[in-house]
Amino acid sequence: MIPVLPADPDTPFPPVERALRQPDGLLCAGGDLSPTRLLNAYRYGIFPWFNPGEPILWWSPDPRMVFRTDGVRLSTKFRRGLRHGTWTLRADTAFAEVMRACATSPRPGQRGTWIGAGMIDAYVELHRLGHAHSVEVFDGERLVGGIYGVAIGRMFYGESMFSGESGGSKIALAALARLLRDRGWPLIDAQVESPHLRTLGAETLPRDLFARRIAALVDLPGVVGPWTADLPGLPVSGLAD
Repeated sequence: MIPVLPADPDTPFPPVERALRQPDGLLCAGGDLSPTRLLNAYRYGIFPWFNPGEPILWWSPDPRMVFRTDGVRLSTKFRRGLRHGTWTLRADTAFAEVMRACATSPRPGQRGTWIGAGMIDAYVELHRLGHAHSVEVFDGERLVGGIYGVAIGRMFYGESMFSGESGGSKIALAALARLLRDRGWPLIDAQVESPHLRTLGAETLPRDLFARRIAALVDLPGVVGPWTADLPGLPVSGLAD
């Protein structure tokens, strides 16, 4: 049995070390997706993951997959192609569109297809409040890739990414990592292990080490509000180096 959260969104979550081993990381159920509850969860590296129509389930897997913001890898061939790319990068101009694209991009082993209407509404509200952000890749005015997640302090919790055209999600991830690295934010949470993410430079941390790292980062001064000025239509060629 796992704990069931009461209605009060300020109720503390159970300690992450009480999460189940099978299924890995399942910590508790219930509650809601209010901004207060979500921000309380992410402060401790806890995230919701459930099928539409099911109870809300909250997770803290062990180990935890992360990217160092100076460790995202793009192949030499891919970077060469970026030098001549005509796509551009933006931030926080199409948050809901990125979420909907993630929700309708079925990918085995990834969570994009688990993003239901309630999740979209909840994270769009977090975005409106300045806590959730998207990095977007555009071909002209057509969205061809993106990534979104939640920022608390100097920690970014990646939620999902998509490619509408080949390479779109890689570019969005690399742009996010560059933006965060330049701010001095060291980590992007990638949640659960994935062979694909490993090819892009992701690595795993034991949950206790991850918890200690984020405990320090979430208490540092962050950036609440739109990130649009950080990526005002910059060309993807800037990621080639």
